[in-house]
Amino acid sequence: MTGGDEDRKVAELRTAVSRLRRELATYPADFPDRGIAEDELAALAAMVTHGTPEVPRLRRSLLLIAGAIGSVSALARGLADVRGAVDRFGQTPRG
Repeated sequence: MTGGDEDRKVAELRTAVSRLRRELATYPADFPDRGIAEDELAALAAMVTHGTPEVPRLRRSLLLIAGAIGSVSALARGLADVRGAVDRFGQTPRG
């Protein structure tokens, strides 16, 4: 994979994370695991500012965010975009 491909994937993830963070910040209702979603989105944002993130860590954060946001349908599109961006990094190698 070339550096350009990695740069595009990182940029796409950065954009998707930023968008979902904004959507979550403006979402008016509170829900029990909102803090978890906010923390993991902040962690993802930090990961993409420091180069190519590790796939296992990306997937862990994605699972925590998905679990935290759960059935908040207003955030479903943003979550799907983050998931798609994470999926572009490929599968975790099996040991």
